[in-house]
Amino acid sequence: MHTTGNQSGSQGGGGGGADRPRGFRAAAGARAASALGLGLGLVLVLGLSGCVVRPYAPAAPSPATAPPSTAGNGLSVVTEPQQGLAPLYALITGARSSIDMTMYELNDRTAEADLAAAAARGVRVRVVLDTNRERSSNQSAYNYLAGHGVHVVWAATGYEATHQKTLTVDDRESAIMTLNLVTEDYSSTRDVAVTDADPADVTAIERVFQADYTHSPITPGDGDDLVWSPTDSQPKLLALINAARHSLSVENEEMGSSTIVGALEKAARRGVKVCVTMTDSGSYTREFKALTRAGVQVRTYTPNAPLYIHAKIVLADYGTSSAKVFVGSQNFSTASLRRQAATWS
Repeated sequence: MHTTGNQSGSQGGGGGGADRPRGFRAAAGARAASALGLGLGLVLVLGLSGCVVRPYAPAAPSPATAPPSTAGNGLSVVTEPQQGLAPLYALITGARSSIDMTMYELNDRTAEADLAAAAARGVRVRVVLDTNRERSSNQSAYNYLAGHGVHVVWAATGYEATHQKTLTVDDRESAIMTLNLVTEDYSSTRDVAVTDADPADVTAIERVFQADYTHSPITPGDGDDLVWSPTDSQPKLLALINAARHSLSVENEEMGSSTIVGALEKAARRGVKVCVTMTDSGSYTREFKALTRAGVQVRTYTPNAPLYIHAKIVLADYGTSSAKVFVGSQNFSTASLRRQAATWS
């Protein structure tokens, strides 16, 4: 059986009958079976953490938390909940000409007020919000933004959901996030945002945003580092996993893709140290058992633990010259990685 427990003191197990804390993202059942559409990630030469379960430290109550970590290659990393949202809010408040945001869930009064204030000072602010899965959750933000000078539209309905979480400022820098902008999640959810100033990446994200904003078809470009669902995320993730020679550290909200599970099993069997850290929603017992039999270290938090694993990360060969990392919005379900729709090829 997989290892259960973590250094925050929560106990492992099935987790299905546990009380859900505020902000629990309900990965079980319906979400695991859902067909999430548009998603975006990056594969980068970038180290985030080793293959360990780190002690949980509550986020500081002040919004003026630690600055983002800089990778030295035009990238900065914000890790939640410890660092807070101040670095992301600063992108909005510092915008001079334009803000383009695509968001699966938006329920953050600070972010909404900052977007409205940017529009009021003459910044062109455009927002695309998911409609098929989260319209009721997003309706309040939609109404507020529309009433305060923000150009806000509902995402196209060709996908079951638009799961992307990106923020681009002044056509020069994009934040690519595993997190939704939902205030109640910030203090207890493990998430990561990467700010990317690579011109090719930013241009590719902006081209897709323009198409999504106008409900126009497009084949997304990958720039230098990007990974898109449903077009190429699965083959690129498989390439990252299959190329690992020493270690793989994985965090995700879901583990329902037999293809990804199989690749992780094969990596462990060829001698790669594979560590999977997740919140145990009770939906992936079979997958956890298969991974454990193959030699994967599976470590889980219970649903009522003080930390919920919502991040989507694959870190390969950390500490070596060939280290690479994937960070994005793609959950490890077949639907999330491979869902096709009319607006994409």
